[in-house]
Amino acid sequence: MVSLSVFDVVVIVLFFAITLLIGVVVSKKANENTSEFFLSGKNMPWWLLGLSMVATTFSTDTPNLVTDIVRNNGVAGNWVWWAFLITGLLTVFVYAKLWRKSNVNTDIEFYELRYGGKPARFLRGFRSLYLGVVFNVMAMAGVTLAAIKIGQIMLGLDPWQTVLSAGLITVVFSTIGGFRGVVYTDFVLFFVAMLGAIGAAYYLVNLPEIGGLDKLLTHKNVVPKLSLFPNFSDRESLITLLIIPLAVQWWSSWYPGAEPGGGGYIAQRMLAAKNQNHAIGATFFFNIMHYALRPWPWIIVALTSLVIYPDLLSIKTAFPNISGDKLGHDLAYSAMLTRLPSGLLGLVLASLVAAYMSTMSTHLNWGASYVVNDLYKQQIHPKASEKELVMVGKITTVVLMLCSALLALLLTNALQLFDVILMFGAGTGLLFILRWFWWRINAWSEIAAMFSSGVISILLNFTVLNNLLFSAQNSLLPSWSKYPVIVFVTTFVWLLVTYLTPPESETVLYRFYNKIQPEGLGWRKVILNAGKHKIELTPSHQKGNLPRGIVAMLLGCVLIYSCLFATGYWIYGQQNYAIGCSLLVGISSYLLITTWKKIQKTTL
Repeated sequence: MVSLSVFDVVVIVLFFAITLLIGVVVSKKANENTSEFFLSGKNMPWWLLGLSMVATTFSTDTPNLVTDIVRNNGVAGNWVWWAFLITGLLTVFVYAKLWRKSNVNTDIEFYELRYGGKPARFLRGFRSLYLGVVFNVMAMAGVTLAAIKIGQIMLGLDPWQTVLSAGLITVVFSTIGGFRGVVYTDFVLFFVAMLGAIGAAYYLVNLPEIGGLDKLLTHKNVVPKLSLFPNFSDRESLITLLIIPLAVQWWSSWYPGAEPGGGGYIAQRMLAAKNQNHAIGATFFFNIMHYALRPWPWIIVALTSLVIYPDLLSIKTAFPNISGDKLGHDLAYSAMLTRLPSGLLGLVLASLVAAYMSTMSTHLNWGASYVVNDLYKQQIHPKASEKELVMVGKITTVVLMLCSALLALLLTNALQLFDVILMFGAGTGLLFILRWFWWRINAWSEIAAMFSSGVISILLNFTVLNNLLFSAQNSLLPSWSKYPVIVFVTTFVWLLVTYLTPPESETVLYRFYNKIQPEGLGWRKVILNAGKHKIELTPSHQKGNLPRGIVAMLLGCVLIYSCLFATGYWIYGQQNYAIGCSLLVGISSYLLITTWKKIQKTTL
């Protein structure tokens, strides 16, 4: 446990005051109507939305998760989330403009644009609870769990004390400020969080026990963890850490902040942008910051922890007050922060609070938007006034906070929750990618994907089938195949249901096509059918943009992965690799700009 100086306390209190002040200042505007409360009038600039996305995905559990990954699987273990860059850039160059053209208020509202009848209505209502409440609460519980561990190690707080203090401030700020308050404070929270992370990494790597970066990188506990790629001679490690994430996971799994085809709070920010160019700019800026630059301060702290706390026993010995159900490798990040000096300690604690508040406030506002717009307004009280809807949003915000806090008290570590969420979304991603470009997908396809993914994940993770198929010594399948099996079975089920159920009505299909004008062969049959019936559809003025968008996505991946690797190799002192990656950054940047200009020429 650390002792806070007066200066540390002043820094933290000042931070809280600024945050709450922003919420109060924008509260009058936020309370005008639901469009202001959840989307700030759809008039936000790209840079502010981009910073908000980055701040949201920098939560208290993120450095804990990265530390857990590095200590268990090395730096290469981060491919489990680095692979989602492909999803993110597909959203940037293909789906961002489609979301803006849809002009919906939430991505759940999309269901009654793309589908029709009672199945679409059910899907919209159910998904608002499934994602806005169940999945959302799980994600927020992971963030709160990290805050609990930080409070235990750094301040000696009981779990309930951390939940009460951090949660109360966050829920008050989120309730009064709405989405505008969230985005404005995210601007402040981002810089505070980054300063804290970079400052902590710089100080800790120069501790006497570490001896500087050079000695850290040659320490016997650290050397086996440094590679950016898994050991190619270790077949299981290679498949688990690299091949599955790059070949299957990025397109098949739904995960908050990295939804295939865009969705969640990323879609919320795209929908809040001034126009489609601002939506594209925001998501591209977010992906650069999220994947290329921000991970390294966390990785460095994780590596230093291997020197000071090489195993769980050393953490337990140093912090005997930690309860056994909360002991895990993710605690090492907080443990290292206890060694920070006065002043920097206050800044880092403020940065962790900033990370917590930015993520929680976004999830609270996003989840409440589903409950209000897609459940209460649509299916419970369609004639509700704007004032009533805003009030329901505020009440929902408080309830979501309470539920996530209670769940957090039952969890053990961040990686545990990450794996559960990943499994429960397995197999649904391909549908989210194709539903814009293939007319045959219907509401029953989505219903089948959603339920089969959940049921199959439960059967293969929490029943005797897990031991029979994957866990026992004489199991039928290797342990690494569990995720691909869930993806394959789920995908098979929803494709089968798609062909066994009737397509959406022509009226629904024509309406969607006129609104979006999707490219590709997937809507050719609808276009030809409309021609036979002498029905005029809105012609697409963006011919060739889909393939150019895919090319831009691939170039963007080369650019951002090269930035990520170049930064790592410069830190490692491997200059030849660093220079090579830096050259790739320049080449891919030039080609991406050229491709983007061609896309812009055909974009209205």
